[in-house]
Amino acid sequence: MNIIFSRDSQVRGMDNTVANTEKYFGQFCSLLAAYTRKTARLRNKADQLVKQLIDFANSENPELRATMRGFAEDLAKVQDYRQAQVERLETKVVNPLKLYGAQIKQTRAEIKKFKRVQNREIKQLEKLEKLRQKSPWDRQMISQAETRVQRAAMDSSRTTLQLEETVDAFQRQKLKDLQTFFSNFVTIEMVFHAKALEVYSSAFQTLEKYDLERDLQDFRAKMQGVYGHYNTQPLANTNPSPSVLQSLASQVSVWSTIRSPGKEGEESEDDSMEEAPVEDLRALGQRPNARELPTTVRRT
Repeated sequence: MNIIFSRDSQVRGMDNTVANTEKYFGQFCSLLAAYTRKTARLRNKADQLVKQLIDFANSENPELRATMRGFAEDLAKVQDYRQAQVERLETKVVNPLKLYGAQIKQTRAEIKKFKRVQNREIKQLEKLEKLRQKSPWDRQMISQAETRVQRAAMDSSRTTLQLEETVDAFQRQKLKDLQTFFSNFVTIEMVFHAKALEVYSSAFQTLEKYDLERDLQDFRAKMQGVYGHYNTQPLANTNPSPSVLQSLASQVSVWSTIRSPGKEGEESEDDSMEEAPVEDLRALGQRPNARELPTTVRRT
């Protein structure tokens, strides 16, 4: 019986090892799957930001327009790398953890098999003890019972050795896989951040090169072109003299004589320059040579 108790203690230790693996590997799988989903949602939000940046750039002056489009393209590149990060996490980390349940199930089946063999051995021992107590003189029945106990003990010993080998292999594979899973995780993260840092550095340089003063000059020129140039200094005398009124009236008369009725719908050269249409960058997206946003931008 001491041998049986020793085996039972050994099997409980094996069972605890498998149960512990099942518990924590399941938690790792759930957390890493959630991590991957969060990364995918971050990628989608960044894609939306890229679209908004391009829409904003289309409404701005040329200098800011070029800067924001370049910045948006760099952000889109980062999302391409993030898409690759998500795919690699799913392939090399999450999915192998999901499949690990099959190995745990197989090892549990081996433990249950041993427990059945062990229970048979215990039952044969119990029968032998009862027979010795009830019929100590029946040597033939006792001998047959002892033979069955020996056979059960041999099966139990053989199954124990097989179980030890199975659980040892399971533990070795578990440790190796654990190392592989998290090595893959760290490698994927390092590759993404290295690539992202390179692109973010380019995005930073793009923003640093932005010429704010040039855009302000363009803005002020447009404002002056639309509204005209006004002198903001107050007039010395708000009541014009009769001579000034007479001069203004003569100028208006001359202007009315020069402007013919047939030209009313036409604009002067200065007016046409003031209202020259601003280039619509939305049309650039339809040109063959225009850079299209990466496919990640169109993800939903």
